[in-house]
Amino acid sequence: MTIKAIMTRLESLGDAKVRAHNSKDGVGENQFGVKLGDIRKLAAELKNREDLIPELWQTGILEARLLAILLIKPKKLTAAEVEQMVKEVDAVQVADWLNAYVVKKHPDKEQLRQSWMTADPEAHPWLARAGWSLTSERINKDIQGLDLSALLDRIEKEISSATPTVQWTMNFCLAGIGINSPEHRQRALAMGEKLGIYRDYPTSKGCTSPFAPIWINEMVSRQN
Repeated sequence: MTIKAIMTRLESLGDAKVRAHNSKDGVGENQFGVKLGDIRKLAAELKNREDLIPELWQTGILEARLLAILLIKPKKLTAAEVEQMVKEVDAVQVADWLNAYVVKKHPDKEQLRQSWMTADPEAHPWLARAGWSLTSERINKDIQGLDLSALLDRIEKEISSATPTVQWTMNFCLAGIGINSPEHRQRALAMGEKLGIYRDYPTSKGCTSPFAPIWINEMVSRQN
């Protein structure tokens, strides 16, 4: 299947309701409105077509980029190539899929995490977001070796003025520290109350609130 044929296929799968939903999440005109499940099905058909990745990515179209991500074999990319892709992200959905399916499976992710945690959030917001996302993963899976007090200091100082792009994953770290570190739990809870980030964020039924104090208490209660 050629790039032209793939783009035609994606366009034919477009749906006005999906486009409208994506637009509410900040996606611009570079989209067809394809359901994520349909993108996954197409990726399954093209699972060995790694040659398509560069052209799909360079289209800048949301669904083409998501498809490209699903075709990537993380170990075949250099750390520099991963970083360049993260810099070029222009939508949250792309950022989240790239982090989940590529960045977090890359052998150099710890080195990338440390580098991106020093990225200028104004110049490179997607690198900063990815750095905090990787740090959140460390907090939840491998907390040893992290300076949690220093992370809380940074969150307390930076989260209120951070862009929404970066603020979201910083908040994951705040909640993660409160959930996974009894030693730092009270500070995380107090910070969450004081900062008030996502206090009034609408939450779907059955989902945990992103407001850190509610999130922390809910997850700790499940542990017990």
